[in-house]
Amino acid sequence: MSFDEKIDRLGTHSVKWDMMEKLYGVPPETGIAMWVADMEFRPPAYVQQAVEKMAAHGVYGYYGDDAEYLDAIRWWMKTRHGWDVAREEIFTTHGLVNGTALCVDAFTAPGDGVVLMTPVYHAFARVIKAAGRTVVECPLALENGRYEMDFAAWDKQMTGRETMLVFCSPHNPGGRVWTVEELQGVADFCQRHGLLLVSDEIHHDLVYPGQKHSVMPVAVPGIEDRLVMMTAPTKTFNIAGCHTGNVIIPDPALRAKFAARMAALGISANSFGLFMATAAYSPEGAAWVDDLMGYLEENRRIFDAGLQAIPGLKSMPLEATYLAWVDFTDTGMTAPEFIARVETEAQICANHGATFGTGGENFLRFNIAAPRAQVEEAVQRLQKAFADLQ
Repeated sequence: MSFDEKIDRLGTHSVKWDMMEKLYGVPPETGIAMWVADMEFRPPAYVQQAVEKMAAHGVYGYYGDDAEYLDAIRWWMKTRHGWDVAREEIFTTHGLVNGTALCVDAFTAPGDGVVLMTPVYHAFARVIKAAGRTVVECPLALENGRYEMDFAAWDKQMTGRETMLVFCSPHNPGGRVWTVEELQGVADFCQRHGLLLVSDEIHHDLVYPGQKHSVMPVAVPGIEDRLVMMTAPTKTFNIAGCHTGNVIIPDPALRAKFAARMAALGISANSFGLFMATAAYSPEGAAWVDDLMGYLEENRRIFDAGLQAIPGLKSMPLEATYLAWVDFTDTGMTAPEFIARVETEAQICANHGATFGTGGENFLRFNIAAPRAQVEEAVQRLQKAFADLQ
């Protein structure tokens, strides 16, 4: 397939395009949607063929015998990440926001503190607060334009009421690929403070050439008794609408507790997502991801070079994900001022940094997973909107 193909998504119930005018005041006919984290690309042909096969059969009954689906996940994790997963460790949820909510429900109590390293994916805080738990923000340190962990400061913040850490690896929105040493530090922090570690690794396949992502159980053997892993094919293959995620739990006691909540809430997967995931986690899917990351690498280069040419703007070095995290601090503008330039003048919708928690106030997040012409157009619009700084 060609990643350069422009696909018209207007009128398709795309939240990214069909909701942008209501939420941002930017008409989709003239604007560029760079906010929601889905891509402007079709998934691999093999995934599309799986859906077409379902449609051709024409009967959409209950899904049974999930061995092929589970083994596709196991093959992917072993082949791509060097991680051995057993069938019985895998639970399928309605995406990983649902997975996060289920973890909060199963493993914490109302009033408990749940730790987030901010700025971080905004849905974490939303479900934690909705469940009647307390969000405990541990701000990442911004050093030389990239995020670093500050365990000494975070140790002082802990009160004993915290019971869980929801961790984002690779990091969204900063695009960091954490080192094995940093992952060991996270595990040690959880050990010191008695925290269950929920590691959201939904972006773990979207890693740029020259970078190496390490899944938590491989990086830190022995952490399994307090580890819950979350993975999904949805970001990797642009099939977020199928709402299919996996909560993978190595420890039998934690697994039993999670299974009980799944049963109590009547959670079961939809068959479309299972067929799509099975097709995606394959050699054909692996080749597609490799091609995707090569394409995104050039998009990243173009976007970063274009923004670095604007005095006062800094695009954080992107090691993983397709989400560029841009710092507007040195423009001297307030957030409403630089947001107005991006939305009103450039006609671009980007995620507001403040929604990601403490530390995100002077940032915007831009989705660069789009045909190259769209990324180039966005760069030109931003340069024009901030032309007086040049």
